[in-house]
Amino acid sequence: MEILDSRLKFFLYSIALSFVILFIGLYTCQIYHGDKYVSLAYSNRLRLIRYAAPRGEIFDRNGVPLAVNETTFSIMGYPLDLEKVDKLENLSRILKRHGIPMSVNDLQKTIKQQRLAPYRAMNIIPNLTMSQMADLIADVEFPKELFPMSVWRRTYPAGNIVANILGYVSEISESELEEYTEKGYMGGDTIGKTGIERSYEEILRGKPGQEALEVDARGRKIRTLDLNSAVKGNDLTLTLDMGAQRLAVSLIKNHKGALLAMDVQTGAILALASSPVYDNNPLTWGVSGREWNEIINNPDRPMLDRAIAGLYPPASTFKAFMSVAALEENAINQSTVYVCRGGLRVGSHFFKCWRHSGHGSLNVIGGLQHSCDVFFYQTGLRTGIDKLVKWARKFHFGELTGIDLPGERSGLLASPEWKMRRFKNGWMNGDTVNYSIGQGYVLMTPIQIARTYAAIANGGKLVTPHLNKAGYKKPEDIGINPDKLAIVQKGLDYVVSRGTGARAGRFGVSIAGKTGTAQNSHGADHALFAGYAPVDNPRYVAVAVVEAGRSGSGTAAPMVGQLLAHLLSH
Repeated sequence: MEILDSRLKFFLYSIALSFVILFIGLYTCQIYHGDKYVSLAYSNRLRLIRYAAPRGEIFDRNGVPLAVNETTFSIMGYPLDLEKVDKLENLSRILKRHGIPMSVNDLQKTIKQQRLAPYRAMNIIPNLTMSQMADLIADVEFPKELFPMSVWRRTYPAGNIVANILGYVSEISESELEEYTEKGYMGGDTIGKTGIERSYEEILRGKPGQEALEVDARGRKIRTLDLNSAVKGNDLTLTLDMGAQRLAVSLIKNHKGALLAMDVQTGAILALASSPVYDNNPLTWGVSGREWNEIINNPDRPMLDRAIAGLYPPASTFKAFMSVAALEENAINQSTVYVCRGGLRVGSHFFKCWRHSGHGSLNVIGGLQHSCDVFFYQTGLRTGIDKLVKWARKFHFGELTGIDLPGERSGLLASPEWKMRRFKNGWMNGDTVNYSIGQGYVLMTPIQIARTYAAIANGGKLVTPHLNKAGYKKPEDIGINPDKLAIVQKGLDYVVSRGTGARAGRFGVSIAGKTGTAQNSHGADHALFAGYAPVDNPRYVAVAVVEAGRSGSGTAAPMVGQLLAHLLSH
């Protein structure tokens, strides 16, 4: 019996040892020497080529092409053929000889980022012209393991005119690759980085294709094992009007700031200019680290879209909102009159009116027409900050408008609670006075100001600004009494027809709007104007914000007037 037990134990130990040896063998073959055996199995038999999908193209509302695809060339290769340092050194030397500055480190980084399998082709040198490609592969020293392939390259015909809107595409980064791998992205793929290209990446990108080849020992094709053709991305039509956009860019180009126009009923954006501008084509084709640093470190910040991310005191353009809130809360009516003698004392501080000699007796229409600060100081104090904040929330101040562009900022909605959290101080009457003329603790973006004036023009409905023609959303009715809104509309009409905004009305169309001059701690005052046209049946709203523009009536108002006149005449 003992002999039998010993033999059984020996047999069991032998089986266990066999499994251990088998496991070690499998580990050695499949993991430790995995690349070696995969190389032996596939290097002379299997090749996979990934075909980038043509990206969906982008057009303006009239079919003008804004983002299109051009044929270019890439040099492709397989990891198995390139990973030896001496081969990379030779390739780097040849590329530099032909004016393509890629170091060994650059090549290694490119291979590492794209390497998924040793038999999958990767993009080694992208964005070559026909002449560059032909010159390169004609070099007698050019590695025979590499081969050219025609690919698509993104091009923006309008360049800097719409760069802030379209954004640009570029090669996917390592961090993006980790985030989007599950969505089918691979190293070397192109992805939207900013603007519309980023917002609508899933619509525009398309579906890559792939071909599986069987090759002989010399890499020559024997047959196609499998083929999935690339599927072009969906095209996108924007609400943008290139005629209006070109005009807006030309009007604002010598300043820092923004100029935009929007449909008051739908929120469709027709122009969205931000200045200074940048050219998105080089960013798509590839810039050096030095060139990229020059762009992002530029003190003028050309890549900041000031129309949706520039934060400014709304200044006197805020007085239209103040009028709505005060009338709705019955703090004033059309018969309410305040006397302006050039300023108002509140506590120990004297708050001046912009007109030091004063405006005399004014009602709300006259207060808007002449932009009397004292009228709105008293209106704000009489209404009270809590009711003003209630109406600011109805207009969604301090929130994103929902425009379909990345990078929008929400602005600042000040309130007593906010001030206590931020400064550990209570709200003062002087804070309300500053708030009442769009200064102090209130900041807005130009697109937020435009949405506010669109609501005043269209009867009290907050639209969602959008650039995708299919992106319309039903406006939100914020419940403004039509009779009280008509008083504000009459005051804004008087601003242009007989008040501070007269220069906006010199272009042949009837415009209602409001000037603004915002204090700027860094230099000259900012100039603002917000307006809509035509007065009797508003169709479009436009807003100009000119940094250090000094005067809303002199600098910003003519820009808005000219842009609205263009839209109505075309």
